[in-house]
Amino acid sequence: MSVLVYAENTGGSCKKSAYEAVTFGHKLATILNTPCIAVTFGNPSNADQLGVYGATEVRNINPGIDHFDGQVFAAAIAIVSEAVDAQIIVMSHSAQGKSMAGRLAIKLKAGLVSAVNAIPAMTGNFLVTKSVYSGKAVATIEMLASKKVITVQGNSIPPEKAGEPVSLQTMDISLPESKIKVTQLEKQSDTIPLPEAELVVSGGRGLKGPENWGIIEELAHELGAATACSRPVADSGWRPHHEHVGQTGVAIRPNLYIAIGISGAIQHLGGVNNSKTIVVINKDPEAPFFKAADYGVIGDLFEVVPRLTEAVKKFKSASK
Repeated sequence: MSVLVYAENTGGSCKKSAYEAVTFGHKLATILNTPCIAVTFGNPSNADQLGVYGATEVRNINPGIDHFDGQVFAAAIAIVSEAVDAQIIVMSHSAQGKSMAGRLAIKLKAGLVSAVNAIPAMTGNFLVTKSVYSGKAVATIEMLASKKVITVQGNSIPPEKAGEPVSLQTMDISLPESKIKVTQLEKQSDTIPLPEAELVVSGGRGLKGPENWGIIEELAHELGAATACSRPVADSGWRPHHEHVGQTGVAIRPNLYIAIGISGAIQHLGGVNNSKTIVVINKDPEAPFFKAADYGVIGDLFEVVPRLTEAVKKFKSASK
């Protein structure tokens, strides 16, 4: 028996979410007194570091394609899981994880719980927790199936070092032919992926126009944060749609979410209210977002944000 973790990689290197998933798998494997085995695709350059976060082995597969295909990858993971007698398969609750989790559960006749946010409680039963009702409640779910597939919510399990680098073991597996043909690929560079961001600065219609977005970017730069926006901003073409956070956009749970000029409609809150700390800057004291905020500033964002940015700069200078 073992715990198998899919370690996602992009651009030839494992992502932060891979280390989170391996940390989750390692902690679970420790409780069950069983090995934690990671599986990667395409020989990522830093795959040996998965051992540092608790993987006792790293299996690598060459899928024979240069793009992600949920059907092919799920088939490969199913084969690996049988080879290593994995009763639990763990992956990130990312676009890739969500694409594969259901397929894997069907192939393995396994139970599936997505977006798990804590290490399972092992009190005689296998109990996992996840946020429900747009983060307003927490559900505890008992997994009864002998095989289990779990996706781990981003930023819920901090990566923890627990071992040493390990060598990759290459596996030769016969895989189905990909039915996906990639005709064009556009990647965002020099930006922090929103699902992985620990700090996020987000703007809404209160910015009045795309020409004013510089104050958001400057604050984000000083904080080392990702930038995001509300749906009306993305729909208006002020910002690209990949920055849209909310119930109909990207759901995030950073350590700090700064909402600037965003009223706080329920659709927006549904994607951000799992943030550990929410700071709201809005000149409308009746803005709904203040009810969800940990800290709020009632004031003109065009005055407040530049002053906040300057304060951050001064703090960083003094800390050197």
